[in-house]
Amino acid sequence: MANIKSAKKRVRVIETKTLRNKMIKSSLKTAVKKADAAEGESKEAAVKAAIKKVDQACAKGILHKNTAARKKSQLAKKLNG
Repeated sequence: MANIKSAKKRVRVIETKTLRNKMIKSSLKTAVKKADAAEGESKEAAVKAAIKKVDQACAKGILHKNTAARKKSQLAKKLNG
């Protein structure tokens, strides 16, 4: 455990950021799974929602921009293919 005051604060800040990142990753994975499982009319809406989640994760620095682009491409391919 850290002894210095600033180091203790860093530990607290990192815990908060880790929880935020986990929440965003989890919601992203859920959205992608829903998009994969969706059928018919709801599929387009589910893919659109999943692409939005991918963009949000990328904007927050949780996904690399190329990873985000790849995921969006895969989602679009599943929708159109």
